[in-house]
Amino acid sequence: MKPFIVRAAAVFSDIAALVFDTLKEEDKRKRLLDSGILEVDEMTGKEFEIFLNVHFINLGYSVTLTQDSQDYGADLILYKDGFKTVVQAKRSKNPVGIKAVQEVAGAVRHYKGNKGRVITNNRFTENACKLAQSNDIELWDRKRLIEFILTAKNCK
Repeated sequence: MKPFIVRAAAVFSDIAALVFDTLKEEDKRKRLLDSGILEVDEMTGKEFEIFLNVHFINLGYSVTLTQDSQDYGADLILYKDGFKTVVQAKRSKNPVGIKAVQEVAGAVRHYKGNKGRVITNNRFTENACKLAQSNDIELWDRKRLIEFILTAKNCK
């Protein structure tokens, strides 16, 4: 009887840990969905990627977060309606330049995407805008990011 009780306690402990982890993840997801642009401004780059991930999922996208290094210029790969969009996320205190556009343009080819997009909490330099236009890359600046956040919040 004693081994059975020990095993049952261990199983119960494993289940409790799983439930706790699930609740923690759900709480983190809710906090990210409740975040606004001011919270984004304080995030790290990785937190910003996770923030975007949660919001895109909330809008019905399937999302793959790329690995932290050797990501070939992509942070997220979005899938929806048969399209694959390659995203470079730039949480920045300064305007975003051409490097981000160059990176995502290369990543679109590498990941065989249909579209490339750079998303920032700031704005883009004039040269970044010109390069994006000639490479068919979407640029989401602070204003577009705020619109996206509000849209995603309304889908809760």
